[in-house]
Amino acid sequence: MFSAWQKRPVWALMAPWAAILALTLSLATTRPTTAQAPAQVSLAGQFLIAAPSMGDPRFDRTVILMIAHDRNGAFGIVINRPIEEHAIADLLEKLGDKDASAVAGTVRIFSGGPVQPQIGFVIHSADYHRAQTLDIDGRVAVTSSSEAIRDLGNDKGPRKSLLAFGYAGWRAGQLEDELRQRAWVTAPADLRLIFDADRDKVWEAAFALRTQDL
Repeated sequence: MFSAWQKRPVWALMAPWAAILALTLSLATTRPTTAQAPAQVSLAGQFLIAAPSMGDPRFDRTVILMIAHDRNGAFGIVINRPIEEHAIADLLEKLGDKDASAVAGTVRIFSGGPVQPQIGFVIHSADYHRAQTLDIDGRVAVTSSSEAIRDLGNDKGPRKSLLAFGYAGWRAGQLEDELRQRAWVTAPADLRLIFDADRDKVWEAAFALRTQDL
């Protein structure tokens, strides 16, 4: 999947970030009127974990951090599919940053999901904030700007971070149907599993935290 976005100009990849984050904000802040059905329990800030019986190979043994979820749909980012390390300066240079060469370091890039794999998201600890930052649950947030990547290279970024391209999305009612079919289980999000744990062990550890019996 990395090679797919690598073939396109990175500046074109970063441009849609704001629109995607606006969508998540809409999902996160929509409230039903008195004439509408009561709001459902949101999975935002929780793990969505592929069950062993998951029939879709795109999500086999994936762990998704849910960014937003309400009656209009859901949005999340896979956290356990690393692709490769990439030079931060190279990413910024392709964005048109003329001072990119002054930025040091590399960043590990993840496949965040099968939808729009050319679009990137920085998941990070809540100690970092920019105008484009969307707080998820007070512990973890998402920022949608290339400046966040520059801050990573300049040691001005968040204490913990993960850069992913692509996402997983569900239309209204779709995720609920998949949960009823036991394609997924849920668990409280664990910051250690998001940012620190061996990616090969994240699925097993998250599945052990599940709140449902299969």
